[in-house]
Amino acid sequence: MAPPAGGEGGGGMGCQQGGEGGGGLGGMLIPLILMFGVFYFLLIRPQQKRQKEHKKLISELQKGDKVITSGGIHGVVSNVKDQTVVVKVGDSIKLEINKGNVAGVEK
Repeated sequence: MAPPAGGEGGGGMGCQQGGEGGGGLGGMLIPLILMFGVFYFLLIRPQQKRQKEHKKLISELQKGDKVITSGGIHGVVSNVKDQTVVVKVGDSIKLEINKGNVAGVEK
């Protein structure tokens, strides 16, 4: 006697495998989308916010502002140019630095 043509001779394994393949993609896609959302709100969005604030800070620099550079130098802005700022750090010491190196403005 030969086994039936439906393939049931292997212990019924063929029927169980067919049901697992359909939910695999959706089950992996949802956690991936959630991880991307978490990364966006925890890492990407705050960084964009900081960059926007820094760009605004640089565009509003004017003579007389007390600034701190990214290197930790404190001084007073004596001249603002297109790409650079002249910072007075002592009685006769002036440094010309890139605007991007201004880390903050003291109040």
